[in-house]
Amino acid sequence: MGVFTMAKLKREFNLEDADELSKTRKLGNSFWGNVIKVASITLSLFHLYTAGFGSLPLIQQRSFHLAFVLFILFLLFPITKKSSRKKMNIIDPILALTALLANFYVFYRYDLIAANSGILTTLDLIVGGILIVLVIEAIRRASGEALPYMMIGCLIYAYFGRYFPGFLQHYGLSVRRIIQYMVWSTEGIYGITLGVSATFLFLFILFGAVLEKTGLAAIINDLALAIAGRSRGGPAKVAIVASAALGTISGSAVANVATTGVFTIPMMKKMGYAPPFAATVEAVASTGGMIMPPIMGAAAFIMAEFLGVPYVKIMTAAIIPALLYYFSIWVVVDLEAQRLNLKGICKADMPNVWKIMKEKGYMLLPIAVLIYFLMTGSTTLRAAFYSIISAIVLSYLRADTRMTPKRFLETLENAGQVAIPVASICAVSGIMIGVFGATGLGLVLGDGLLAMAGGNYYATVILIAIASLFLGLGLPSTACYIIVSTLAAPALIKFGIDGIPAHLFAFYFGVLSVISPPIATASFTAAGIAGSDPNLTGWMAFKYAIPAFLIPFIFISSPEMLLINTNIWQVAIILGTALIGVYALAAATTGYLFGNLKMPVRIILGVGGAFMMTTSLFGNLTGIALTTLGAFLAYRNRDRSRVKEAVTAD
Repeated sequence: MGVFTMAKLKREFNLEDADELSKTRKLGNSFWGNVIKVASITLSLFHLYTAGFGSLPLIQQRSFHLAFVLFILFLLFPITKKSSRKKMNIIDPILALTALLANFYVFYRYDLIAANSGILTTLDLIVGGILIVLVIEAIRRASGEALPYMMIGCLIYAYFGRYFPGFLQHYGLSVRRIIQYMVWSTEGIYGITLGVSATFLFLFILFGAVLEKTGLAAIINDLALAIAGRSRGGPAKVAIVASAALGTISGSAVANVATTGVFTIPMMKKMGYAPPFAATVEAVASTGGMIMPPIMGAAAFIMAEFLGVPYVKIMTAAIIPALLYYFSIWVVVDLEAQRLNLKGICKADMPNVWKIMKEKGYMLLPIAVLIYFLMTGSTTLRAAFYSIISAIVLSYLRADTRMTPKRFLETLENAGQVAIPVASICAVSGIMIGVFGATGLGLVLGDGLLAMAGGNYYATVILIAIASLFLGLGLPSTACYIIVSTLAAPALIKFGIDGIPAHLFAFYFGVLSVISPPIATASFTAAGIAGSDPNLTGWMAFKYAIPAFLIPFIFISSPEMLLINTNIWQVAIILGTALIGVYALAAATTGYLFGNLKMPVRIILGVGGAFMMTTSLFGNLTGIALTTLGAFLAYRNRDRSRVKEAVTAD
């Protein structure tokens, strides 16, 4: 096959065909295609300008942002799945223009309404009602049926609250009050989540688009090949490295699978991995990108806003859990490679890491710039702005990476369109947050979870883990976090757990829902690329991610793992025992250590690994005893198997 490179694999496996799966219209240089391009570029330039030279007042920044988001969305996403992707109908431009004008109306009227003590005219109410409908319809097109039904349910609950039974009952909100709360305040559609989208989230999407256009994605993939390709089971480990690096930028497990999976999955299959396993590795690895610093996607920024803490605190807290997550996948892959006796990619077929770094290594500097500004106290918005500027400046060092005016406009266009689904989720989520705040439902449900657990700490934590897992099924990561943080995290905080561990715990399980049956979106996407059975892939991903499912239980009971109020020795002890526990659990789930494991040995290793991931002295001592016993039995059985094989051969 020759030297493996991203460009060569793209040609061999025809990665361009992946775009055919898109739900958006492909209008090319038609009139409406050019309208979408101009609107996308305008949106990107607006955010780049306000990041560098100062944002507009709160509502004006958010309403201008939402105006173009909805305008582009209605033109880009057709009304149904069966609608043509190559031509425009008459309805969507009308909806797009209505959304644009309605938001500009809010842009103009909000200050006047605020100065008038919140008194709304009939026109204000009509525009507000239209905006609510448009936002719900927009999310239906961008993300499917689940979120619209959820939001409609929230609005029904807000209006008919007096008719609900028991603890769910409330006085009910009038139509006027609902519209005022959802549109003419900062508690609904124009709330925190849209604020995040309208500021630094868009900048990070633009940052990712700039890095992709300058070739960073290809560099990361080639570096991943160079770093991990020659090791045992190399192609699968390449998938882990590449997915961790690219996933932190994209912040979407499904998008990461679609980006790196078309590169790594065919390579894994070519090297001897079965299609379901190849899809499983990619799905699990891509999911970890959502919790991998430094960027972590939209949810992490929203978390920082919810908690009122600098983003760098969220980023720092996530480091060790993310490393443990990827260590667990690495061990699973390594053990599976031992079982199948798979080798790495031969040296002759490997890209030269020194050549890559010499020629294009400087394109990694913008990420270093980002981390520097985040760690030195700059605002997240400012850090993103300087990172974008540095990437553009550095691109001029080589002709093939140079950000020419044409490339720059293409980047602005791509960023504007990529941001649309995430921004629409942020907008519609404001409805749910607003309803929960206005009715007190969030606090009530948190109290309900605590009551169901009978005040027991362990029961509460397990119930919240299960609730977060199921609440996130089928939802994009941003919507997933918003829901679990509203419903589940408050219950943990009421139990006395600090805000960052509580929110990370709920978010972690919400993230893992994308690889958990029955609606394992990341697993199903990977299965489609691998040509494997989706359900089998989903259950395999769930199985191999079992060690990862236990990591949140460690940091919820030991916040030291999140680098909160700790010292290096505490972290070292917790991390050391956790690493041993993860390895033992990985051996138990794969059924391999030195050789194929019998079920009793797998049980011993699994239980021992689970105990090692506790933070109590008793748990650690028990874990050490059991994992040692399990490892000894595994090694002894391996020796006996060899003797048996030799006798049989004779």
